[in-house]
Amino acid sequence: MKITAADTIVTSPGRNFVTLRITTEDGITGLGDGTLNGRELAVASYLSDHVAPLLIGRDAARIEDTWQYLYRGAYWRRGPVTMAAVAAVDTALWDIKAKAAGMPLYQLLGGASRTGALAYGHASGRDVPEILDSVRAHLAQGYRAIRIQSGIPGLDSVYGVAASGAGGGDRYDYEPARRSGDGPPRPVEEVWDTRAYLRHVPRVFEAVRAEFGPELPLLHDGHHRMTPIQAARLGKDLEPYDLFWLEDATPAEDPTALRLVRQHTTTPLAIGEVFNSPHDYGVLLSERLIDYVRSAVTHVGGVTAMRKLLDLAALYGIKSGIHGPTDISPVGMAAALHLDLAVHNFGIQEYMRHSAGTLEVFRTSYRFGEGLLHPSDQPGLGVELDETAAARFPYAPAYLPVNRLTDGTVHDW
Repeated sequence: MKITAADTIVTSPGRNFVTLRITTEDGITGLGDGTLNGRELAVASYLSDHVAPLLIGRDAARIEDTWQYLYRGAYWRRGPVTMAAVAAVDTALWDIKAKAAGMPLYQLLGGASRTGALAYGHASGRDVPEILDSVRAHLAQGYRAIRIQSGIPGLDSVYGVAASGAGGGDRYDYEPARRSGDGPPRPVEEVWDTRAYLRHVPRVFEAVRAEFGPELPLLHDGHHRMTPIQAARLGKDLEPYDLFWLEDATPAEDPTALRLVRQHTTTPLAIGEVFNSPHDYGVLLSERLIDYVRSAVTHVGGVTAMRKLLDLAALYGIKSGIHGPTDISPVGMAAALHLDLAVHNFGIQEYMRHSAGTLEVFRTSYRFGEGLLHPSDQPGLGVELDETAAARFPYAPAYLPVNRLTDGTVHDW
């Protein structure tokens, strides 16, 4: 089953996506997601100029060998651009293998371990009344676990808070990537105050628990904005509200920083969405410094790498919480769902609904109901690309914001 073509497709139905389509001599096609928010063209070039020529003539069935060939053979390993490109190839090859077998991908990964994957939605608001309205809206949509993000008094805009306030209406979910107006494209700059945030967030969770009771799983994302001691304080302050997890409480470049956080709080910790290799997790897993692995299939090297990472995490009793924002295309989302269904140590799946335009380009078969996601029983990933629709949405630069403290110092966004 030789590879005859490897085409990179960039489309922007509301936001930018990079998709690799691999075709075999038998006419079977496979799709892989290589989207890297704000750096999409770097991955597209890596794929088109450096990876695609290496794939022609290779046996599409040799997935592990191809992964090692692209990872070890390039000499310059890891990094977000490289690993997103490797992920795109790897996921497309798994799509092909499962289609050739006439099976959904999860069957090739060992079969289903559950009937569906618990998904969490994203409730947000500028103040507590808006947040409560947003939680009600998400419960009405069928979610059984909800992330809570809040505006902070004195700050104009805050990560995780949808532009529509309560997150209802036509707004499909929070999308931070923004397109510039006149002039050269540049990221929007936002202002941040950690002390104000630390004072406010526990009051928000107190109000949410008072309204919705103790059973609803609640999550929160700190988005790398705290020092380890600040993260420890927040984790401790949130203990009375029994969070499912506190995500990305502190920057993860130094994994040993999580030792301090772990010493001071029993709030479960999740981290890893900015990681790009299973190697980033060594200390975190072996010392049990986290409870959930947050990487995306798209950014950590594909289905092959994610399966190995989750199998390693399982040895330490650590569960999955695969990253699933709207800058992961439906192809990457479907790959996550097949892993969610198959692995034993599944925890929860992030689920942000894609826009109508995105779903016009990417024809999906995965489904959501009663709080659970299922990848479907279609052969392969269960996602097809409408290339005619994709061509109607050309690439347009969009960037994640830059964050500054109130005194102007650049801070983690």
